[in-house]
Amino acid sequence: MKRTTVLHRVLLCTALSIFFTLSTAAAAAAQVGTVDLDTVHAGPHAMGKMWTFEYPPMKYFTDTYGFSADSAWFHRIRLSVLRIPGCSASFVSGEGLVVTNHHCVRGAVARVTRPGETLLDSGFYAVTQDQERRIPGYYADRLIAVQDVSDEVFAAMDRASTDEERRDLRARAVDRIEKRLREQYDDGRSTIHVQVIPLYNGGRYSAYAFRRFTDVRLVAAAELQMGFFGGDSDNFTYPRYALDFGFLRVYDADGKPFHTDHWLAWRTKGVEQGDVVFVVGNPGRTSRLTTVAQLEYDRDVNVPAVVTALDERLQAMRAFYKADPETGEKLDLRNRAFSLSNSLKAYSGRLDALHDPVVMAIRRDIEGKFQAAVDADPDLKARYGDVVQKIADIQRQKRELAPRHAAFLLLGSSRGSSVTLIRATLAAQWLAARAAQAPSDAVDAIRTRLLAVGNQPRALEQALLAARFADFRRNLGPDDQLTRVALGGAAADHAAAALLDASVFADSARTAEAVRKDAVPDDDSALRVARVLLPRYADYSAHYNRLSSAERDLAEDLGRARFAIYGTAMPPDGSSSPRITDGVVLPYAYNGTTAPVYTTFYGMYDRFNAFGPDSEWNLPLRWRTPPPGLDLGTPLNFISTADTYGGNSGSPAVTPDLHIVGLNFDRNIEGLSRDYVYTLRGRNIMVDVRAVMAALRNVYHADRLVQELKRQAGAGAGG
Repeated sequence: MKRTTVLHRVLLCTALSIFFTLSTAAAAAAQVGTVDLDTVHAGPHAMGKMWTFEYPPMKYFTDTYGFSADSAWFHRIRLSVLRIPGCSASFVSGEGLVVTNHHCVRGAVARVTRPGETLLDSGFYAVTQDQERRIPGYYADRLIAVQDVSDEVFAAMDRASTDEERRDLRARAVDRIEKRLREQYDDGRSTIHVQVIPLYNGGRYSAYAFRRFTDVRLVAAAELQMGFFGGDSDNFTYPRYALDFGFLRVYDADGKPFHTDHWLAWRTKGVEQGDVVFVVGNPGRTSRLTTVAQLEYDRDVNVPAVVTALDERLQAMRAFYKADPETGEKLDLRNRAFSLSNSLKAYSGRLDALHDPVVMAIRRDIEGKFQAAVDADPDLKARYGDVVQKIADIQRQKRELAPRHAAFLLLGSSRGSSVTLIRATLAAQWLAARAAQAPSDAVDAIRTRLLAVGNQPRALEQALLAARFADFRRNLGPDDQLTRVALGGAAADHAAAALLDASVFADSARTAEAVRKDAVPDDDSALRVARVLLPRYADYSAHYNRLSSAERDLAEDLGRARFAIYGTAMPPDGSSSPRITDGVVLPYAYNGTTAPVYTTFYGMYDRFNAFGPDSEWNLPLRWRTPPPGLDLGTPLNFISTADTYGGNSGSPAVTPDLHIVGLNFDRNIEGLSRDYVYTLRGRNIMVDVRAVMAALRNVYHADRLVQELKRQAGAGAGG
């Protein structure tokens, strides 16, 4: 490395460390009331560094990190990265080999598991290419083109005279753009998927054209226990010791491995403290451009309600799985519980952030400066001067709906709902539609949905129904009509048990028989609950949706104003659209000590030996004794300051010369505040490619895969 580059890195690390120390000190002082929050101000990147490919930060990257980040560099890295369902991934060979996180392909592993196999627990490796297993219903998207189409969308919208017409014209413009780009990039052999995504809450619009690969096959995956080592206890924490990786391969229309000229070469020497990394992926929705009033509503109403609802459903799933793991496996309950657990911890972290006085002070500073800039421009003030206040007025109206909002959260969702209550509400709708002599196709559609609802085990169903009844009583009160009909004065679990004993809707076969014979009991206990619930929920939904619609329109105005003032210097919120973020491999202060930039296999074995095989730090049998040849000093996980979020799972961490050094899989607990503001208190956490290679070579004996990675790395493709 050149001397100037080393000096540049040292200076950069020093500056970042100072900034981080000041931020942490301010936060700690605020917690004990020793800092004047009026002196807290937003840093230059407080709104994040989730840069878009349509507005690439070429000058910023070049000036900050001392290399030529030109358009060709961004082109190569963009074509090397993929979007997969819920996650990100990247090509790591010219023959379509793809790497991502294990937890990103956990569901795919379950789908390709054959009778008698336990691939989630035992892992998978295709010894030969013909053993690579096609994943049903799976896809991988490669971004082949992106266009800013804001002017076209705005030209259509701005002709509207009403909000409803505005939304209709916007939808029509989006449809036209998507159709045009599909035709433009259709080569007759590829599936072209086009999305027009609003950025800056609708302040700008970008069209993304993806080549969608639908023949994606599983090549290798670690054991679940290795990918999720430390379980819920370690989730969103650091130091970490997770081997969270999986390999896929993309095939072309002829059923052959897809040949690509753009991939990320495997960097065998990894990273060290002070190295610059770029993380590329598809971060999910963040809330950095919301107003302070919206944050206060989330803090006081929405997020606490979500935390309570998720916690109760997760407890029900865990209790059932513990009592009957065999049935739990058949229901894929572990994956469902993992998803709920991840959401619960994330929302809990958001709630902590919303109660952090420094986070809120930073957001007030940002909003105050923005409002001052709007007021200073006569044209902007005339058009957008009262937008922040109007959004605040909507939050006050939403607070009036707070009890019903909490009572009805997750109603009908697949994330832990009572199937009995779902059937009963559909039955009530079906009977009402028939009585009103609705069109026969509408009546039949409801009937079809009703009969399609399957069963779930009695113990799990009772627990989830009891959780819903507890929602009613806690939020609506014991004297509310819905609470009285549902619980009848009994405890929630007793009321749920009694209803399941009495209702025909507790079982799909009994439901089908009653529907077929047109013999649904009018006094059925679940039906009585549904008939009270439905009008209450409909009234709540109408009010909430009206407010949300108005709020979205105002957020779009807010986004247009922000873009007019700051332009692309302020990146948009995460939106599950392709982004690139920059960071530096740096340690940080935690728990009275310092977190190292990377952990090793030594630490993994220390956790296993300290907690034992009955803990979340258990190891699969073939790992319990260190395998011959495995260097326990090999870096396993490492951290950086890159601005990542949910959806960045599986994102490659890339060096300036376009070599992959890690796979993003998590944030630390301090990083959960990134939903609202970016600070250097947080870190993103990555699997080190050195650990992946060591495991492939010495534990899984994946010689074919090792040779492919070494061969491609030797070619120096770098995308």
